[in-house]
Order: sequence, then C-alpha cells, then structure tokens
Amino acid sequence: MKLGTGIGWRPEIADTVEALPGIDWVEAVAENLCEDHLPASLVRLRERGVTVVPHGVSLGLGGADRPDPGRLAGLAARAGLLGTPLVTEHIAFVRAGGPLSASPVLEAGHLLPVPRTWDALDVLCENVRIAQDSLPVPLALENIATLISWPGEELTEGQFLAELVERTGVRLLIDVANLHTNHVNRGEDPSTALDELPVEAIAYVHVAGGVEKDGVWHDTHAHPVTRPVLDVLKQLRSRVDPPGVLLERDDDFPPAEELAGELAAIRSALASAAAAPPAGRQRPARAPEPAPRAAGARERTGLSQTALLSTLVAGTPAPDGFDRRRLGVQSRALAGKRAEVVAKVAPELPEILGGGYREAFLAYARNRPMSAGYRRDALGFAEHLLVTDRPADEAARRRLTRWWQERAAPRPPRRGTRLVHAARTALLGR
Repeated sequence: MKLGTGIGWRPEIADTVEALPGIDWVEAVAENLCEDHLPASLVRLRERGVTVVPHGVSLGLGGADRPDPGRLAGLAARAGLLGTPLVTEHIAFVRAGGPLSASPVLEAGHLLPVPRTWDALDVLCENVRIAQDSLPVPLALENIATLISWPGEELTEGQFLAELVERTGVRLLIDVANLHTNHVNRGEDPSTALDELPVEAIAYVHVAGGVEKDGVWHDTHAHPVTRPVLDVLKQLRSRVDPPGVLLERDDDFPPAEELAGELAAIRSALASAAAAPPAGRQRPARAPEPAPRAAGARERTGLSQTALLSTLVAGTPAPDGFDRRRLGVQSRALAGKRAEVVAKVAPELPEILGGGYREAFLAYARNRPMSAGYRRDALGFAEHLLVTDRPADEAARRRLTRWWQERAAPRPPRRGTRLVHAARTALLGR
C-alpha cells in the first residue's frame, strides 16, 4: 500500500499539521489516544481521506516477558477506531524484572536495545507472533537508536532484522535517523545494514532530527533533520522505493514554514536518489545458523535485561562487558527524559517548585526507579518531597500538599473543587 509523504501528528502541532500542504498521511502515538474516541483534529484529517497510523511505544516486544494482553487489546482497539491499514511498534524492551528474574518490575520510560543474539531473537520472534495474532491489521517494527552496545552480540543489525522478517513475516519501519545514530554511537555502517536487511519488507520510513554532544549522537526529535540523515535516506531510496516516508518531531516544535521546509528537503532527497540508482546490489547471505542452545532463552534474556535496566535506573553496579561511560550517559538521559515527561503530566510541580524542580527530581530519580506510569511517578516524587519537609517555602509546601491530596485520594476531586482551590491560591498567594 502506498502511503506517500507524512508527518507525525502531535496535539501541540495539530492545527499546523492540518494546514500543511501535501500531507498524505500522519502517524499518532497510540498511547496518547483514547480507545473509544479520537481528537477532533484526527477526525477532520480522516474525513479528508488522510490515513492515520497508530505508533505504539509501550509493548516492549523485545522484552523477556510475553506481550501484555491488555496493551495488545488497547492497540487493537485504536487500530479499529482509526481504520488504519497497519500498526507499528519498536524492536526494544521498555521494562524488566518480575517473576522471570525474581525481582521488582522496573520501567525504563524509554526504548532500550535488545541484544543482537540468537536468544533475544527467539524471544522477540515469539512475542511478535503473539502480537500479530492479537491485532486486526499487519504489524511493522522499527529499528531503534541507542547509546549503548551489548557485549557478546552474535548478529549485525541487518542480519537481526532479516532473521526477524524471515521467521515472522513482520514488516519493517526503518528509521534512517536511527541508522545514523548507531553509526555515530556504535560505529556501524548504515550502508551495510541497508544491504543486509530485506528492503522489500519496508512498510515505511522515519526521518528525524538530533544533535551530537561530546561524540554522542542524541536522537532528540527536537532538532532539524541533518544532512547526514538525509544522505542515509538517499542510500535507502537507491535500493527501494519505500511506500511511505514520515517526518517525526516530538518537541521544540518550529514554525509551520520550517516543518514544510524539512518535508521539502525529504522529498528532494528521495527524488535525487531515485534519479540515478546505483548498479544492482546483491544482499549478503543470511547469517549462519546458530549452534544448538539450551532451553531457557526467556529466563536468560530476562536476567540480562534486568541487570542492565537496574544499572540505568537504580544505580546498581554495571554488568560485565558494558562501556561504563556510555551507561552513565544513558542513565542521565533516562532521568532527564523522566523529569521532562513528569513536568508535562503534572505541570503544577515545576510551577510550585520553580527553578528547583529539575534538580530536585533528578536527585529523587537517582536511586528510585519508576515501577508504574508517569502519573504515579509524579505522585511518588511529591510524596518524597513532603516526607522530607520540602520545599522549604511554607506556602509552596502547602500547595504541594494540597496537590498531592487531590490526586492521591480514592476519587479525584470534582472540577469545581479544583477551581475553588485555584481561586484560593490566586487570591491568597498560596
């Protein structure tokens, strides 16, 4: 199915997306949509014939546990509501722990790489088959960007993706910005990955911006698309005409004309690469068959992923073989993202705490891993501050106490109660 040129739909730029010319389709983060009704903007886009694809971020199909039936049912419901031709997710794990490792469940709040090993591939393939059986439309999976490398990997990224497609028939969502990220951070050649993966399985392509700091590429989705990323897009286009290409932007949204300019640059890159395709290429042979392995791939994968995630979010010692400097960079990045998301979920917290919010939250997160969602994380942070008699300002502490009580009660306060509290705060300066 031909999708064409698209852009990531986000509530912050909904009006801009609707007004941009030449948009054939949009992609919306599945977890940001309700299961039974759509935002008015997406309704209008669908009425115009614009395809909307739900893009999941929380299944964790690369994790050691089998996919959660409730999450799968939620993704299936959104697919039905949107009338989409496919749904997408990531080749990643997002949580670890639990019965397989006899440890508490830890949430990463981010997409983390699975090791490119035969064990991890076996687990991923089974999880993908479970997901495929639960969804009403085809599934496509995205390669992710990463700061860190697993020791002892047995396959390249291209080989890993090729084996995944061969075993499951799943489609691919290839993010060329992530290929560039892994080139900078892991020294992997995008051309090699593109040569090895089955390009005919590509459902569509992501293009996004990022920034390099101290030799590490951060896939921010908050910066303009760079020339090296467009060069990878050209390399991909020289091998295959992708059914769709989509611009992602998740933060620090620019004016409409800048987004239109990036879309124009993407179209230009595709056109120039299509004009002069290189000589025929032959995909390398498949990876060699693995040696027989003992049973217990899920258990082994669960233990290794739990050890890594515990290092990143709970400060436990680093597992052997990892680059400790890179683990530190990843850990700080996870904590920073967590602080940013909590600030969006509970904007009253940075308002109450002022300029001290981020420092206080990062100190809290240093050895207190997230075990549930971001709303529960916001409550836990507030509880921690209040238990330690913070903030020091008495009026701010009263406001924080009231905020916590309203949300920690068995029932959330009625809208009228919140309005009364807001008015009281404004009048009394509390």
